Amino acid sequence: YLESSKRGNSSAQNNLGYCYQNGIGIEKDEKKAFDCYLKAANDGDLYAQYNIGVCYQNGIGVDKDDNEAFQWFIKSAEGKNSSAQNKLGVCYQNGVGIEKDVNEAFGWYMKAAKGGNADAENNLGTCYKEGISVEKDEKRAFEWFLKAAKGGNSDAQTSAGHYYKNGIGREKDLDKAVHWFSKAADNGNEIAQYHLGGCYK
Repeated sequence: YLESSKRGNSSAQNNLGYCYQNGIGIEKDEKKAFDCYLKAANDGDLYAQYNIGVCYQNGIGVDKDDNEAFQWFIKSAEGKNSSAQNKLGVCYQNGVGIEKDVNEAFGWYMKAAKGGNADAENNLGTCYKEGISVEKDEKRAFEWFLKAAKGGNSDAQTSAGHYYKNGIGREKDLDKAVHWFSKAADNGNEIAQYHLGGCYK
């Protein structure tokens, strides 16, 4: 990555940043990670733009700045990066770096979900479950949770298990509940581990 990044390859520059951030094959250095991401982001790399947003949001190699994070998420999201689109939804839903706007949040979650982002699908499930920007609808909530669960989101796997166990938005099905609680538990979800234990009592 180092050689390729020296030749101006923005994808390699972004990957080098990831290596610095996580100490993969090189000594961990968050400042160097940020600098690598920034070079790649300024060259238009959508993933680096997202990573810069995460750095600003969490103070990785740079001072924490929610407004700056939001601006980088916008750039990446407009380039169709579904992770950034989901992050924008979270920012709008919670008023982080921008004024709170649940309708805007829902719109960004929907865009990200159309790009196959399991986190956004889970967030849409929550929107339908809690009536955020839409009418409460347990059936639609379940559909989104199930989609996200199939995409590997452990929170959604737990929710799918809960919906199957209690017959919310669909027929009760203890076997399917156990299936999804098991998947989530295997992914380290403690709530699912608790519910899984309850299925065997």
